[in-house]
Amino acid sequence: MMFSVYTLDNSEQWDSIVRSFADYDTYWLSGYVKAFKIHGDGEPLLFYIQRNDTRAFTVVMKRDLADCEYFKGNIPNGEWFDFATPYGYGGWIVEGSATEEIFQEYSEWCYKNNIVSEFVRFHPVVKNHLACMNGYDVVQLGEVITMELDSAEKIWENITSKNRNVIRKAMKNDVKIYNGRYPEIYEKFREIYNGTMDKDNADEYYYFGKEFYDSILNDLPENAQVFYAQIPDGTVIAASIMFAANGRMNYHLSGSLREYSSLAATNLLLYKAALWGSANGCKTLYLGGGVGSGEDSLFKFKRAFYKGELKRFHIGKKIFNQEKYDELTAMREFSEESGFFPKYRA
Repeated sequence: MMFSVYTLDNSEQWDSIVRSFADYDTYWLSGYVKAFKIHGDGEPLLFYIQRNDTRAFTVVMKRDLADCEYFKGNIPNGEWFDFATPYGYGGWIVEGSATEEIFQEYSEWCYKNNIVSEFVRFHPVVKNHLACMNGYDVVQLGEVITMELDSAEKIWENITSKNRNVIRKAMKNDVKIYNGRYPEIYEKFREIYNGTMDKDNADEYYYFGKEFYDSILNDLPENAQVFYAQIPDGTVIAASIMFAANGRMNYHLSGSLREYSSLAATNLLLYKAALWGSANGCKTLYLGGGVGSGEDSLFKFKRAFYKGELKRFHIGKKIFNQEKYDELTAMREFSEESGFFPKYRA
């Protein structure tokens, strides 16, 4: 039996464990979570448990409840915590069938270490929610789009005819797509992305600092790069950060200059990124869904890249200390139900 908890001080062991599993993706790597630690999302931890013929791991962000805006001054620092998956996706990856014992042991550790609850966003392509049904309250949310990258022909076939015309138009307008990883292109991405967030009136959380991008650049050298669209005068009019690991490519953050929206640069960028992925051994390009799992304009834009069957997004909820959970919820004095989990953070 083995039960180990790793911090970023053990990043080599951390990544060695992650990469030893058949179903891992970039979201579980130490370099990925390091950027979100810098962003202020909590302390990253990797749990690795082995029992007989079953082994499993998960990555969480440990958050001090004393830092939560609702409890500042009411809870002492370093006493009560909760867990959430890092931004993006995560949850347990399990190889074997003895999940009940593993989740039991994990729950006992969490209770003893004053972890009140955990919120998980499962990976829709890996479908790791299936192994967690007996450990979490698993809830199915909206549909999400994943492009199949079997071949260039298959990619083109699966794009709607209307979207193909838009992509052809971008090519005719001499929009060129490039990709790479170097400091200047990450800085250019930040500028474009922040401008997009400004226009969308985005929450402050979605503005990432220079140190965050430096970390993505330097701590994920084999997994992260920027794809960007340029017009003949040299202006970069759209850019996206893409991740690739273990045959899985992920569309992560994206931005574009609104004044050039008629050139459809992002349409061409995603098509070219899919071709790059296919040529470099990736089987899928995960695009995601709409805002808040809704079938909005963002969902429709992504849907135009893949006519095939959609995947479902699942979340997981777990309360380790019901008494403390109820106490924290009571401190909030809610007037109505929101469905948010954990309720005390709503």
